[in-house]
Amino acid sequence: MSRLRALTALTVGSALVLTGCAGSAGSSEGDSNADAGAGFPVTIEHAFGTTTIEAKPERVATVAWSNQEVPLALGVVPVGMAKATWGDDDGDGILPWVEDKLEELGGETPVLFDETDGIDFEAVADTQPDVILAAYSGLTQEDYDTLSKIAPVVAYPEAPWNTTLDQMIRLNSEGLGMADEGEALIEEIKTESQAAFDAHPELAEVAPVFAFTDPTDLSSITYYTEHDPRAGYLSEFGMPTAAQVETASAETDAFYTDISAEQVDAFSDVGLWITYGPADGSLQAQLQADPLLSQVPAIAEGRIAVLEDGTPLAASANPSPLSVGWGLNAYLDVLSAALR
Repeated sequence: MSRLRALTALTVGSALVLTGCAGSAGSSEGDSNADAGAGFPVTIEHAFGTTTIEAKPERVATVAWSNQEVPLALGVVPVGMAKATWGDDDGDGILPWVEDKLEELGGETPVLFDETDGIDFEAVADTQPDVILAAYSGLTQEDYDTLSKIAPVVAYPEAPWNTTLDQMIRLNSEGLGMADEGEALIEEIKTESQAAFDAHPELAEVAPVFAFTDPTDLSSITYYTEHDPRAGYLSEFGMPTAAQVETASAETDAFYTDISAEQVDAFSDVGLWITYGPADGSLQAQLQADPLLSQVPAIAEGRIAVLEDGTPLAASANPSPLSVGWGLNAYLDVLSAALR
């Protein structure tokens, strides 16, 4: 897996099953938007310009990571979505919290788009969508232009992979004609998130760095900036921002950046080192044995939280509309345990 692919943790695959896009008959979210023409047309501004959606979408497709969770959380089952291959616990291409929601809504499995080598435009077109949701994504101009020939596209607001959880929900729900329901969902997740962080008060005292650690090359440190939801979410709910993360976030709009291991002094204020890796403790030992990285106080003192690579819990650290309720408390338990 390339460093960028591991960083984004976003890969997807295809199947040929079409589904309807309405939620279950008892879904209050779906019922509140019974008038298909209300509130349309809708115009959404994003990094590539503006998108106008003339009528309420009946067939919703999503690409990239977790965009499908917005319609699902609002009671709408997409006709197609990206296949998950990172964080998938049973090999069916669907993350467990998405499986739970599909079962709750009584929806059939959407077509799964294989994005291993990029967006499968033909598979997306085959689902005949009325809108394509991609508010959290790494779309290029070419990707956007190609998708726009299929259906109106809701793209990210400013830069690739820089969309916050709130922005993803807000933009995607606007594209569905469900802006009010989207705002209510944002508030619900904020309340749930704050309660989880309040139950872990020890985290409010430490500045984290969320790093991608390549055990075969410790000569540089790759870490997420505040633009990435993983780092930004922790700051939003009370964890201090490390000085180096704050500096880097002001200098770039990239969701991650690198620094030479010889500059480890930049992380002297870091209280918690978060990374992906094996669950056997070998990565912690390797970091503590490294002559440069062991100079970081958090590493030297063993305050290293390793999320087992490729597990649903590791995937849930990138907050999404459905993963917060599924795994946030367990995730924060891992961070708190590292402090002890």
